[in-house]
Amino acid sequence: MQTSITVALAGNPNSGKTTLFNNLTGSRQHVGNYPGITVEQKEGYRLHKGQGILFVDLPGTYSLSAYSVEELVARDFIINEKPDVIVNVVDASNLERNLYLSTQFLELGLPVIVALNMMDMAKSRGLIIDHAKLETLLGLPVVPIVARSGKGLDALLDTILRITEKTQTVQPLRINYGADIEQALQDLHPWLSRCTSLLKLYPERWLGVKLVEHDTQIIEKVRACSPEDADKMLARCEETANHLQQTLAVYPEAIIADQRYGYIKSILRQGVVSTTLVKDRLYTSDRIDRVVTHRVLGPIIMALVLFGLYTFTFSFSGSMVGWLEEFFALLNRTIDGAMADGPLKSMLMSGVVDGVGGVLGFVPIIMFMFFGIAVLEDSGYLARVAFMMDRIFHFFGLHGSSVMPFIISGGIAGGCAVPGVMATRTLRSPKERMATLLTVPFMNCGAKLPVLTLLIGAFFSAHQAWYMFLATLLSWVMALLAAKVLRLTVLRGESTPFVMELPPYRFPTARGLLIHTWERTWQYIKKAGTVILGISILLWAMMTYPGLPEGRVAAYETQREQVQAQHAGKSDAKAFEAALLAVDAAEATEHLRNSYAGRIGTSLEGVSGLAGIDWRTNIALVGGFAAKEVIVSTLGTAYSLGEVDPEESTSLSRRLAADSNWNAVSALAVLVFIMFYAPCFVTVVCIAKEAGSWKWALFSVAFNTIFAFILAVLIYQVGRLLFLN
Repeated sequence: MQTSITVALAGNPNSGKTTLFNNLTGSRQHVGNYPGITVEQKEGYRLHKGQGILFVDLPGTYSLSAYSVEELVARDFIINEKPDVIVNVVDASNLERNLYLSTQFLELGLPVIVALNMMDMAKSRGLIIDHAKLETLLGLPVVPIVARSGKGLDALLDTILRITEKTQTVQPLRINYGADIEQALQDLHPWLSRCTSLLKLYPERWLGVKLVEHDTQIIEKVRACSPEDADKMLARCEETANHLQQTLAVYPEAIIADQRYGYIKSILRQGVVSTTLVKDRLYTSDRIDRVVTHRVLGPIIMALVLFGLYTFTFSFSGSMVGWLEEFFALLNRTIDGAMADGPLKSMLMSGVVDGVGGVLGFVPIIMFMFFGIAVLEDSGYLARVAFMMDRIFHFFGLHGSSVMPFIISGGIAGGCAVPGVMATRTLRSPKERMATLLTVPFMNCGAKLPVLTLLIGAFFSAHQAWYMFLATLLSWVMALLAAKVLRLTVLRGESTPFVMELPPYRFPTARGLLIHTWERTWQYIKKAGTVILGISILLWAMMTYPGLPEGRVAAYETQREQVQAQHAGKSDAKAFEAALLAVDAAEATEHLRNSYAGRIGTSLEGVSGLAGIDWRTNIALVGGFAAKEVIVSTLGTAYSLGEVDPEESTSLSRRLAADSNWNAVSALAVLVFIMFYAPCFVTVVCIAKEAGSWKWALFSVAFNTIFAFILAVLIYQVGRLLFLN
């Protein structure tokens, strides 16, 4: 018996695949990224009857085409890693759509088990599924399960063990694609038969079908394998495509998809599915959607849901944030009492504790936010948000599929722009894709969340939920306006139609919610302990060195001696201590100004001052080009270097609120600037890669920064006239 069986979990989005993965593996999971790709890779382990089973949760995908990064990741893993068995998770209440992926696994000749999930949902809809008959007609094992409750999981695990013990080769499924395509496949045979290296990985007929579909990845592989034959094969495929266009006005891809669906229908109509419901009965999900996706009530409900999410987050996380602030303050006092003054002590207190600690202090807010988002995702509500936003997106020249990249990037605060940029691959129109790609960084990603929370908590603490809600609305409005400008100028063109499937509503499971919340929170903590730590220490060094000239240090020593002389013999100890602290604070401020980072911040102050942004904040904003979380850690370091009395150590939000350079208007201007200025470095690289040119990446940096600065200047100057004079 082998030491471990590798099982790939595959399925459509919303099929319950991840719920099944969580129930099978529990806490025995590892989350990372596929090499060179930002798509998340999940692996988990399960021991069943003495046999170890490694489960790999593939990205949710509707097919194995080359239209999106998720499809390519799933396909490449299956072909290159050769899992022992594929468990295809299928939504029993939507068999026709879900079995489309199953047919493609069968065409590849792979060992497949169909996990017929959501049998309870199908039953509630009056659907009766004869899984034994489906198993006979498909020629592969079909196991009915309910992933969320764990029903049928033992039978599924038993089937996995049984299938992996078999040694016979699975014969690829052969679907007839009609005379034209079949003739093309026959004509491709002599050339493909010479691609021996590819035939070790793929069935020959499947390669031919992919060439007819104009699959770019397979075309590249064929060119690399047989350059002399590749052009002949592509010319033959082009001839077929032109003929189908002239005779049927369709593309080969449409014919192939129709034939696959025809194969599925021929199976389902042989008594596999029957119903006990009357024709006009509305399902529970349909009843809910009549209200939730209503043209008028839908957006109002969506706004209330988002506001409720922020209210929940700030209401429940407040005390935990306070505890963490007290912990890091105590840690600083401990370091101060245990170590002698010097660079190491300064680095630990200002670079590590105040830098990284400032970021980690927002973990409770991040955790509650991610929990709320997980509820919206797992319940099926986020799909409704995408559906409703499609109507608006068309007006601004975007495709309905642009909604999900926006949401992934932080349309509901807490996402990430990198996978959001990657998600634009699902858009077929190049101009709609480019417009989406350039505007998703406007969303409030998880990296911006601590910064927004810091400023809102410091200056608008009485209305935190309202301000976060308004910040979310502002990010959407500005992103759509920017997209409209792009679509009217450099990216002119018509919008393409959008069709999406709305999954049924489900009650999220506690286990699933906890796993999703922990995964995302842990990613945030790891980033704070690695990337942010490194950048914080680097910026601490830039804010510490080269130090003041000896003459200036001596001048401050002279001032201290003068203070001591003035207070000699006087009993007012507090006045004496305050005078000394004033000298120390002045020296610390001049020291910071004279540092490498201080010089950069000061040089920018002539321009940034128009938006109420001082030189200390400039240092943080420059650091924010690397990663937006660095803004909080850099502000923490910059303001702690100027805090000379560790016994009076306060949180960063209190320091900002007490600083004379800050007020509600300047805080609002800085907040808006941070929301919209240049994407972080990783996102810029990703934009360059996806757009195929650094020109668009640099355009994104320049356009976003100029746009953000103009907006910040307007807010500060108008606010100063209205409220500060």
